[in-house]
Formats: sequence, structure tokens, C-alpha cells
Amino acid sequence: MSRFATVSGDGPIRVVLVGAGAMGRHWLQVITETPEVELVGVVDLDLGLARGAVADREPAIVVGDSVAAVAAESGAQAVIDVTVPPAHHAVNTEALLGGLPVLCEKPIAPTVAETLSLIAAEELSGQLLMTSQSRRYYPVLAELKDAVALLGGIGIVTTEFFKAPHFGGFREEMAHPLLVDMAIHAFDASRYLLDADPVSVDCRSFNPSWSWYRGDAAATAVFEFEGGTRYTFTGSWCSPGLETSWNGRWRVSGALGSASWDGEGHPEVELADGRRPRPTSRSTARSEIAGALDDFVDALRTGRTPDGDVHSNVYSLAMVEAAVLSADASRTVSLDDVLEDAYHTAIAQERRDDVRAVLESWGSAAQGLIG
Repeated sequence: MSRFATVSGDGPIRVVLVGAGAMGRHWLQVITETPEVELVGVVDLDLGLARGAVADREPAIVVGDSVAAVAAESGAQAVIDVTVPPAHHAVNTEALLGGLPVLCEKPIAPTVAETLSLIAAEELSGQLLMTSQSRRYYPVLAELKDAVALLGGIGIVTTEFFKAPHFGGFREEMAHPLLVDMAIHAFDASRYLLDADPVSVDCRSFNPSWSWYRGDAAATAVFEFEGGTRYTFTGSWCSPGLETSWNGRWRVSGALGSASWDGEGHPEVELADGRRPRPTSRSTARSEIAGALDDFVDALRTGRTPDGDVHSNVYSLAMVEAAVLSADASRTVSLDDVLEDAYHTAIAQERRDDVRAVLESWGSAAQGLIG
């Protein structure tokens, strides 16, 4: 039996899109190309922006600045949250407790504490909360996962990430732009590849003298995973020349052989006996956010827990917070400690008595995340 409500019926799932900015318009296109869903409403604080995004659509789309009001008027069955990260907690909570499942752009919340609050809201509501960790839906990443299955016990996984983007704006003012804004993609992919969660991290960050970022644009993080596997992420956002893919460059070393992936093409595999098998993809039919939407729809129809369920995704966000804490304190940090500290913070900061009661019923973060 599913732990969240499913959506029955033969027609497409009626969705409300929250956020009509640049990313919202990208989602509008994907929704339009997905016959399993139907756009029935758009929510944005800028009503002119929202109306402009759907001005040419027939039949008319309900537009407003309230999730609850637009959902009620449009008869929505689900919400897609594409607002800015600081708004995610409020939007997701309103939708869930209004009886609507949510697919939310990453990060599902800015902090682990707010994410734990959302897990409690999900449990209270009985609705699904899933994040669109879109890079999980790269067909070639699925091929690399297939390759990992051929390598026996995994000892080491490495990601090298070197780019030199000039974003301007908030990223260049962040204290840890690489770790906070980018590394979560690689961190989440490592969990996907290993089907495991990390237990600790030792991270060091710095800012090269030529960097155009205010905060640390370079870092090396070494995670220890369950079973002893080490995952090393080394990267920089101010490294011009010989740049890697946005997915980074990967190598996986196991007892029976190794695999490598340049982040774009097909992975290469060489086993200890010299064989070079070609892994076959087990990917979804579509990639990136379209793949995430397909996964969300399938979960709502079948009750199957999707990869991006908030109970699981919180560990990827915890990897980021733990890496930042480790870099700032120059020490190894336990993921359990990060989650437990966030749990107590979530209880202290929670404004809703009903959500706080769910959090307190867990007794600990570990018990709550059993899901």
C-alpha cells in the first residue's frame, strides 16, 4: 500500500504551475509536450507575468497569486513548484496541506531543517512531495549505473568538475558558490550510482587569487559512504581551459574493474580480465525535467515511491550542508550529526502546531527518515 495518495482516472492529471519566470516558462513547454498532464492554472506574485505566460492558450488558464485559490478554481490535482528556493517551503507546505501532491524544483528547500519540516508536512497531508533532481534523468548516467553493477564491490568514486562561468548576480556573492549552487548535482548522482548514503565528509574549500567570486569557488570533498566506499568531488568554478562537462568527469573503481564517464558520451568499462562490456541504458524515455515529470506522474498513478521523494532527497541536501560545515570548521563532519542538529532546529522554528507535532513524534531525525 502506498504511503501517499494516488490519482485515479483516465484523463491527464490537472496541474497548477507556481512560478512564471524563465524556469517556469521552460516547465510550461515541457508540460505542453506531456499528454499525461494538463495545465489548468498558473500562480505568480506578478500577475502580469503569469498572464503573459499563458495569454495565447485555449481554453483559458486560471491565473492568480494564491496557490489555494487557483487550485480550487481550476480543479487542480497536483502542483509544480518552480518558485525561487526561499519560497519553496511556504509554497510546498500550502499545497500539501491543501491536499495536493507537489513536484518541486531543486533544492526542495534552502536548508535541511526546512526540508525536515516538509517531510513532516508530507506525512501529515498524505500527499507526495518530490523534487526534480533533473540530472538523475540523463540516459548516459543510467548507463554508468549499469556499469557500476558490473564492477563488484566499489572502493572509490571520483568526480572532477572544472568550469569558468561568469554568472554575475547572487552566485558571485555567495560564501560557497560551488558547493551550495552546483555540487548537489554530483553529490546526488553519487548516491544514485551507489544506492547508498554517506556517513561523513571531510571538505576543504578555497578561492584562487584570480577568482571573480567573493566566496570559495573551489573545493575538494571526500565522503565516506555506508560500507566504506569513498566518494571524492574536486571542482572549481574559476578554471578556464580544458573545461569538463557540466556533469563533471567520473571514474568508478571496483574489485572487478573500472568505469569512466566524461559527463556526455557513453561510459567506458574495462574489467580485470580485459573485457570491455557495453552497458545498456535503463533510463526513462525522456531526460532532465521531462524525465522528472514522467517519474512524478507514474508515482501518482501507481503509488511507487519515486527517486526524488523528499525522504530520500534530504540526504543530498545534507551532503551540501555537511561539506560547507566541514570546510568552515576544517574537520570531518558526520551526516547523522548534521541531520540531528537540523531536526532540533526544525522543531524550534516550526510555526504550525500540527507539523511540529509530527516532527516531535519522530523522536530523532533518523526515525523520521525511515519514512
